Amino acid sequence: MLRRPPVSAELRRVARVILLDPSDRILLMHGFEPGNASDDWWFTPGGGVEGDETREQAALRELREETGITEVELGPVLWRRVCSFPFAGRRWDQDEWYYLARTSQTAIAAQGLTELERRSVDGARWWTCRELTEAHETVYPTRLAELLRRLLDEGPPDRPEILDTEIV
Repeated sequence: MLRRPPVSAELRRVARVILLDPSDRILLMHGFEPGNASDDWWFTPGGGVEGDETREQAALRELREETGITEVELGPVLWRRVCSFPFAGRRWDQDEWYYLARTSQTAIAAQGLTELERRSVDGARWWTCRELTEAHETVYPTRLAELLRRLLDEGPPDRPEILDTEIV
């Protein structure tokens, strides 16, 4: 049986954004392992909390840096999850909060990517729920198509849903 490494007690605090446009399309970033573009996946914008900023501030900052989108109505936390994955030669253990956000600004122009992001992110695109459901690409979190469908059908949950821990 394959054993996966445990998640460490020291979790990186992360804010992610479920950004929807007026047509309910979701924005996903396309990333890959530095040095191996064939090891790729799609993921929501967001990243680590810096200094004493709140998760809300981190969500808006990361969105601005990664997409250039600043006209955003930030909503509630939809989901929370703990995840652990290898990337760029190390293991990342994270406590991720996913915020709902809406925008009418759909042009993407990354303005503040880190050096690591410049080596591992090659763009973004807007996805319909149907496209996401039918996708054969790897998408994180892995249940995103199902979660998005429920969000669009039922609206945001009354309190954040705790997603299963995901260890890659």
